[in-house]
Amino acid sequence: MKLVNLGIALACSLGLAAAAQASPQHPHEDHAPHAANAPVPAPAQRWATDAPLREGMGRIHTALGELRHYEMGHMSQAMALDRVATIEEATSYLFAHCKLAPDADAALHGMLGPLLTATQTFKKNPQDMAAVAAMRDAVAQYPRYFDDPQWPVEAGSAQAAHDAS
Repeated sequence: MKLVNLGIALACSLGLAAAAQASPQHPHEDHAPHAANAPVPAPAQRWATDAPLREGMGRIHTALGELRHYEMGHMSQAMALDRVATIEEATSYLFAHCKLAPDADAALHGMLGPLLTATQTFKKNPQDMAAVAAMRDAVAQYPRYFDDPQWPVEAGSAQAAHDAS
């Protein structure tokens, strides 16, 4: 009987440990919860941006533009890593300062997660130009979702945003 009780206690302990590990540790708990990688439909009208969103995404946009020089071989690896650090700092800034409605927040997180994954890939292997392309791809849909004058919507993207809603 003691062995059965020990087995039950062990099973309960493992269940609690698994549940504790499964709960996401979100660095900014005041944001609305949302499923990781769950696509957010593009809104009928792009969401308004606040100053922190424009600031952070502007820094990301500039750094990604400058990384084109690295892709063409006109920038040193050290400078490219500096631009990637700028992207990471801008992302941290967004997490700390940007206040968005739940759907807008979920859409932004759907972009920033893959962006940070790509920055980590690049830092591990700076010769991996696919990581730079992945950074750019991660935020490519930003102008479909957010009304930010620094990121103009291309004609095809505007139609695709309308069709997706």
